Amino acid sequence: MKKRENGAISTNNLVMYALLSAIVVVLQYMGSFIKMGPFSITLVLVPIVVGAAICGKGAGAWLGFVFSVVVLCTDSAPFLAVSVPGTVVTVLLKGTLAGFFAGLVFDLLKKRNIYIAVIVSALFCPVVNTGIFLIGCRLFFMGIITQWATELGFPSAGNYIIYGLVGLNFLAEVAVNMVLSPIIIRLVNIRKKI
Repeated sequence: MKKRENGAISTNNLVMYALLSAIVVVLQYMGSFIKMGPFSITLVLVPIVVGAAICGKGAGAWLGFVFSVVVLCTDSAPFLAVSVPGTVVTVLLKGTLAGFFAGLVFDLLKKRNIYIAVIVSALFCPVVNTGIFLIGCRLFFMGIITQWATELGFPSAGNYIIYGLVGLNFLAEVAVNMVLSPIIIRLVNIRKKI
């Protein structure tokens, strides 16, 4: 969070954190009803990228953490049944780091062009989110994923992971994020000028 000179958190940032946190919770709960394959599409990456762009990488990390906690409560039962520690570590890291790195990428690129920075951040966020999910699958869940793949008729666990678990979800998340994040940032910037 950005702080004032006296060390206090600015009211604007505190309000933005609270508002975006509420949006993350609502979108994740609502998004849990939109399924592609066995898991829901993550619509929450948009407010995470927007928060990271407006308030910085700390906000992105916080919003990613809020997203992760909601995922643990709503969408992780198949993995919790296999490994509670593996699920908690994977889910908390994927959301938190996706938000943090979205903010980091935005900070690195914003001086060149704010909209390019948002678009690249909007791409980077789901890549990190899905990438850490895949690493968690490999480290903690390959046994059960191989079993699921066999039961569903996939030729290998790798095919199941790519085509059954993350393929369509990832593409939908990237598309939604790359379209909506820059539009929202543009609207916020127009509002600031008024």
